[in-house]
Amino acid sequence: MIRQKQVWPWMIAAIGFVALVAAAGFRATPGALVEPLQEEFGWSTGVIGLAMSVNLALYGVTAPFASALMERFGMRKVTAAAMSLIALGSGLAVFMTASWQLVLLWGVLVGLGSGSISLGFVATLGTRWFVKRQGLVTGVLTAGGATGSLVFLPLVAKLSESPGGWKTAAIVVSVVALATVPMILLFFREHPADLDIPPYGADEVVPVQPPARNAAKLAVDGLKTAARTRAFWLLAAAFAICGATSNGLVNTHFIPAAHDHGMPSVTAAGLLALIGIFDLIGTIASGWLSDRYDSRVLLLGYYALRGVSLLVLPQLFDEKVTGPMLIFIVLFGLDFIATVPPTVALCREHFGMSAPIVFGWIFAAHQLGAAFAATTAGLTRDGFGTYAPAWYVAGVLSIAAGVLSLRTKPPTVEKTLLAEPARV
Repeated sequence: MIRQKQVWPWMIAAIGFVALVAAAGFRATPGALVEPLQEEFGWSTGVIGLAMSVNLALYGVTAPFASALMERFGMRKVTAAAMSLIALGSGLAVFMTASWQLVLLWGVLVGLGSGSISLGFVATLGTRWFVKRQGLVTGVLTAGGATGSLVFLPLVAKLSESPGGWKTAAIVVSVVALATVPMILLFFREHPADLDIPPYGADEVVPVQPPARNAAKLAVDGLKTAARTRAFWLLAAAFAICGATSNGLVNTHFIPAAHDHGMPSVTAAGLLALIGIFDLIGTIASGWLSDRYDSRVLLLGYYALRGVSLLVLPQLFDEKVTGPMLIFIVLFGLDFIATVPPTVALCREHFGMSAPIVFGWIFAAHQLGAAFAATTAGLTRDGFGTYAPAWYVAGVLSIAAGVLSLRTKPPTVEKTLLAEPARV
């Protein structure tokens, strides 16, 4: 019994890790297809950036509602449905003939699907299954999502150069997404109580609460309550900058920016994959640190490091991979999504068991920031002929995000205000 209590939570976390890697990788694949789509259809960077912005925005806005839907229908059903949406959007993309179809398929369908398996999923799984090691588990799962989005890019870039071109990449994404559905339906479990075991680190089985009747109202009420707190707005503003500088700018525009300086796209995609590898290390380490140290101080350090690295990036681009560029890749990789575990920890600190839904809204701010940056960086490139202004602005904003995080004071009334999620 003791072994079962210890093993099952980690098995559920492992299944969640696989789903997050897959979903994040599928969502990020358009970043490697900018040039093939431009060559075939003649679409501008701004037009393709719009589709990516819709994807990023829905990826974030979906999160709080997906967290509420998981309360209503269960994580297993929501996750399986999300993977099916990703498969549908990617598979139908091979029939595209107009840019609005790119927005509908990669923007809307893949955005909704991947948004349902994002950091709200991470917060829900960690809160349900773990009492101890929550920071570490959050770091591992977050790293899976972020690393998947970057490690998949070289594969997609390589597939886009095959005889079938970008359509081969889209079909592979669709098939792999669909293949994950049976694993989720067969092996995933909702609550430790379903197996008559306590969460990891607890001594007693936690009874399963009756499901919410109205998932949308549960999500909206969570936002209304959280919005009355100062901590929510500070965390949301800092996380919006986080999204703008990571997913919106680096994840979406690093490859075309490097190509502007003569670097082959596959080489640039390989550098993003390296960011993903070091992100895996950095985010897991961040989870371990957030179990032990003040999350506010950690966030100040992470954002300051990101800001300085982005300010020097425009001077590092070259047609070949240089030593200074590799230093940037290592430092930015260690910091890429390391902000998530301490942000989730602060949500738990301030909002208790309502943390998954509240964090879903904070993550929505993250992705809205990413969407804004994806579009504005593309327009900057179209208007100025260079991405340099976008990198400089992102660096300054990152440092500001660290200051905002540090101003998130320890909770007073917030935690009691949101100690238990409302059952609607």
